[in-house]
Amino acid sequence: MKNGLIWFCRIAVGLLFIFSGLIKANDPLGFSYKLQEYFEVFHMTFFNGLALSLAITLCALEMLLGFALLIGTRINTVAWGLLLLIVFFAFLTFYSAFFKVVQTCGCFGDAIPLTPWQSFTKDLVLLVLVLVLFLNRKELKPLFKETTGNQLLIAATILSFGVGIYTYNFLPVIDFLPYKVGANLPDEMKIPAGAQPDEYELTYHLKNKANQQTKDLTDKEYVKTGIWKDSNWEIIGNPESKLVKRGFTPKIRDLSIQDIQGNNYTQELLANPFYNLFIVAYDLKHTDVDAVNRINALAANLADNYNIRTVLLTSNNATEAAAFAKAHHLVAEVFQADEVPLKTMVRANPGVMLMKGGTVMAKWHYHSLPKYDDIVKKYLRAQ
Repeated sequence: MKNGLIWFCRIAVGLLFIFSGLIKANDPLGFSYKLQEYFEVFHMTFFNGLALSLAITLCALEMLLGFALLIGTRINTVAWGLLLLIVFFAFLTFYSAFFKVVQTCGCFGDAIPLTPWQSFTKDLVLLVLVLVLFLNRKELKPLFKETTGNQLLIAATILSFGVGIYTYNFLPVIDFLPYKVGANLPDEMKIPAGAQPDEYELTYHLKNKANQQTKDLTDKEYVKTGIWKDSNWEIIGNPESKLVKRGFTPKIRDLSIQDIQGNNYTQELLANPFYNLFIVAYDLKHTDVDAVNRINALAANLADNYNIRTVLLTSNNATEAAAFAKAHHLVAEVFQADEVPLKTMVRANPGVMLMKGGTVMAKWHYHSLPKYDDIVKKYLRAQ
């Protein structure tokens, strides 16, 4: 019975750690953004420059600990590592849930979004399983000889780090974001007819002019009690609004594109029925300039030969964006959008999206930018 419990915990914890690390390693840049949120909460923004390296390392560590547990190599070190890591994660998820700071922990990336309380519950269950393994670590026998186990661990280390490094440089293998290839952005922004909106509760602060008594009432209580009929009671200040029930939320709810004069072009750009290029560079100060020049040359050829419209989307202010466009002789029209949706569009700075009728036809990291002839052959000659 005890041996069966230990094996159950061993397999469950091992596979879950491998899965958790792998799903985040599929999008290490997205995970690094989540780490930066935690750094901001704990006033540790001096770590922001290390966020990506930490993200890739943490993902690899999760996969390695899970794999080492399954094959039973270096078990004492692995048991301590699992315990410390799950205690650390449990603290972060509890802090997020209790203080309502980081509202999605990123435990399973964007593949399986969890609320902070769901994440904390998951970590508590995992903590129990890990404690069983930790207290019985002497009974966790290796599946292979020490030499073979070490060789497998070295191979797993190379593979674990390799996944994160590859996906950072060439985009996620599986895109779980709302801007993935095949997604129609206007559809992802729509709220269907009859969908339930968010439900809010208002709290009024009241004061009695006669006896100076104060009380707080919700909007429902305010109407039900009929206190509004009593002229002695007056509302003090502004009512407080609290979300009590989340309604339908579209997958894309924060995308707004403006030109440098502030005019909204979101619908016009997304409704373009022809092929067009979006160059996404959320931060022009830290973008890869050589890549921008290569993309610009590609866009110029597409514009000359196929009249392809190209736009540059950035979160930099109008002055910075205009100066950058002039300095690099960009053929693209310059538009602005918030940093958050731009980071979500393409996990690269810069990245490129080929659009048609609001649908994402293709997207590329600047490291995997296609040749002009390849785009023409695959997309433009086929229309």
